[in-house]
Amino acid sequence: MSDEGADYVLKGTTLRVYRCLYRAGTPMGIHDVQRALNLSSPSVAEYHIKKLVRAGLAKAEQSGYIVDKVVFENVIRVRRTVIPLQTTFVAFFASALVVLLTILRPASITSTYVFSLIVCVVAIVILLYEALKTLAATS
Repeated sequence: MSDEGADYVLKGTTLRVYRCLYRAGTPMGIHDVQRALNLSSPSVAEYHIKKLVRAGLAKAEQSGYIVDKVVFENVIRVRRTVIPLQTTFVAFFASALVVLLTILRPASITSTYVFSLIVCVVAIVILLYEALKTLAATS
């Protein structure tokens, strides 16, 4: 299925079900999904899971359903925690900023030094925004 098709299927409750299966990382049964998302009945959970299976985004296994195709980009999953990839870049630029402000601080402020500080701060702000946007899309 194309990404456009995945965008079409991943709306509303179906997106919530996909996120639930994605975060779990292990097969989940219909009742597990229903309880995790407080859905009104198991048939509602089953409907959305079957919709994901038809779209090729999930698959049935012996012990339940699991995500078959990951459509979230720029995320790292560590067990049940989803971490946006941009956080690694934020850590890098924050470290560079700390080094610039402590170890590499010149005796007199130069335009090059100020420029490097501005670049680091702007990079941190932009990457934090992108990380939060990615985190909101996956949770």
